[in-house]
Amino acid sequence: MIRRLWCGMARDPLALLSLVFLLAVMAVGLLAPWLAPHDPLLVSWRDKYHGISLNYPLGADHLGRCVLSRLLFGIRNTLFVALLAMAVTMLTGTVIGMLAGYLLGRIDAALMRLCDLILSFPGEVMIFALVGILGSGLQNILLAVVLVKWAWYARMVRGIALQYSDKHYIHYARLLGGFSRLFDTAPPAARDGGGTYRTGNNGRGAVILLLSALSFLGLGVQPPTPEWGAMLGEAKNVMMVHPEQMLPAGIAIVLVVAACQYLGDSLRNALDVTGGEEGRAVFPDA
Repeated sequence: MIRRLWCGMARDPLALLSLVFLLAVMAVGLLAPWLAPHDPLLVSWRDKYHGISLNYPLGADHLGRCVLSRLLFGIRNTLFVALLAMAVTMLTGTVIGMLAGYLLGRIDAALMRLCDLILSFPGEVMIFALVGILGSGLQNILLAVVLVKWAWYARMVRGIALQYSDKHYIHYARLLGGFSRLFDTAPPAARDGGGTYRTGNNGRGAVILLLSALSFLGLGVQPPTPEWGAMLGEAKNVMMVHPEQMLPAGIAIVLVVAACQYLGDSLRNALDVTGGEEGRAVFPDA
């Protein structure tokens, strides 16, 4: 699978550029304490709306805080939180989907009806509603994302598992008993079924937009914690007087989400687990 992934992405320089860009952004987020020129929480009323300078490479906000420092630290509360949310969501959906495809019967029916119920509502609306009920905060956002989005992965993995339900090694796992044996003998396509979609429309790009939107509306990460959506929310109050305050966080969100979406499309082509025409065109000898 790694060879197919590399061969497929090598044919798409923009996908490689997206991957390198995302890795660079994550590295900058990890090194933010050493790269940031100032403390992102340090308030300096003298430097309120300070222009671009050597001391403030991207200027200062309405409290005199360094915009560049807050942008760098905001990677942790934007991109890293999105990665964590998707990891927990995919793990939950994969386990439930394989459980449904393995046990079948009433358990499968009950789990799939629950998935139908969750998927019948717009995901973003449900997340907004849950955050409104649970209250603002990072933990509540993560919980809401997992509760809403696991059903999409569970249904997808369950469908893949059903394709292999009549294989001899699956019957062998059932005879041995124990759900853990199924993970030992399950095909890579069923175990990693969410892999080709982890950066797609239901992946980290969409979660980054969702987290930023919640913070923008005051339901997500709370001030003074640096987060891109929260930075946009603070800048909107002065966008007519100081429009430059909107640019750093806005451009960062656009670039990261675009890289995630394009990388997701490239992964779907490169890891074409369905063996469709697009996959055979990329890998004619597969």
